[in-house]
Amino acid sequence: MRLSQYFLPLLRENPAEAQIVSHRLMLRAGMIRQSSAGIYSWLPLGLRVLAKVEQIVREEQDRSGAQEILMPTIQPADLWRESGRYDDYGAEMLRIRDRHERDMLYGPTNEEVVTAIVRDAVRSYRDLPKNLYHIQWKFRDEVRPRFGVMRGREFLMKDAYSFDIDQAGAKHSYNKMMVAYLRTFARMGLKAIPMRADTGPIGGDLSHEFQILADTGESEVYCDKAWLDADVLAADVDYDSDLEPFYREWTSRYAATDEMHDAATCPVPATELVTARGIEVGHIFYFGAKYSKPMGALASLADGSTVPLEMGSYGIGVSRLVGALIEANHDDSGIIWPEAVAPFRVGLVNLRAGDAKCVAAADDAYSKLRAAGAEVLYEDRDDSPGAKFATMDLLGLPWQLIVGPRGVAAGTLEVKNRRSGERQNLPAEAALNRLIA
Repeated sequence: MRLSQYFLPLLRENPAEAQIVSHRLMLRAGMIRQSSAGIYSWLPLGLRVLAKVEQIVREEQDRSGAQEILMPTIQPADLWRESGRYDDYGAEMLRIRDRHERDMLYGPTNEEVVTAIVRDAVRSYRDLPKNLYHIQWKFRDEVRPRFGVMRGREFLMKDAYSFDIDQAGAKHSYNKMMVAYLRTFARMGLKAIPMRADTGPIGGDLSHEFQILADTGESEVYCDKAWLDADVLAADVDYDSDLEPFYREWTSRYAATDEMHDAATCPVPATELVTARGIEVGHIFYFGAKYSKPMGALASLADGSTVPLEMGSYGIGVSRLVGALIEANHDDSGIIWPEAVAPFRVGLVNLRAGDAKCVAAADDAYSKLRAAGAEVLYEDRDDSPGAKFATMDLLGLPWQLIVGPRGVAAGTLEVKNRRSGERQNLPAEAALNRLIA
């Protein structure tokens, strides 16, 4: 994509309303624009990142055996009355009425809808287990929406719901999601640490939240230093096998949020304890029959008796992850995208838009990179070299390929790694080969 043709409304100055790094940089980099308090439009650059995050989430859910569906944003209040949550949920729920005066709501979560779907379809233990997920927009009417996409009112979320015939099966489903979540965040270049958590309004007695470490995190967290060297992707996990050893391995290292940490009883010596800031990016719950029992989601056993289904729910804030990725990956110049989620892999910079030889060399590099399947944002505008470098550093693409008069004369191109800052002058062909994934 040529930057001269791309819709990318950049801001030179930090917006006054943006209080945290990710909000400032997403606005400055032209990724989002506010529609109303806590509600944002996603512009082309931001939407590319959102789609890549979403795809990694989807791939790991599919890999675990979960099946994708799509449930509506508007839900009937009667389902929530069945579960008993309609009056209990609070002012965060946006309650509305349709033209027939039926009570409806903009879904903040989907336990009731998916339980009704399974209740009407599952009859026997032979139909289980099942794990259904969707990636859909949610709405929670936060009293003070702030921090951009980190705490908005409308947000994109992946929520999965498992259904099993007994507690053993439900625990296996929970373990599957533990594995899938750790893999999901690791593929994005994030170190996500599962921490025991309060179940809150979702309910249940087993819950973990996944915290990534970031200097600008929302809350203080504590973890065993061994977490920093843990490699989730090193093991090829069979989801049909017994995952309890994996679960125990990844929950045996100490990790706690500020409200759960007690210095007096912490089992980790002070020299081995990391104190940092954390950002929650996912949450998993096992809550048994909390919804299935009042809503009549039952399955028959081999002896003809019936039992309520054992359930769990598993959420990842997909849009929130975009902000969290920036909080964990930035410097004073701008964003530093991990390659897996970068909107483009390469920023091609022509330093002299009025120089015919530079234009020819840059156009040639652009054509060859695109033909090889590389995602390229071509800075072809007539602007100063300093402004072009500032733009590329702000956008944070993993690689920059720089075309200038001296390099063209010498038959070389400059390759810059955004994260390390390392620069290399390479023969044109070698430079292109370096950037083709």
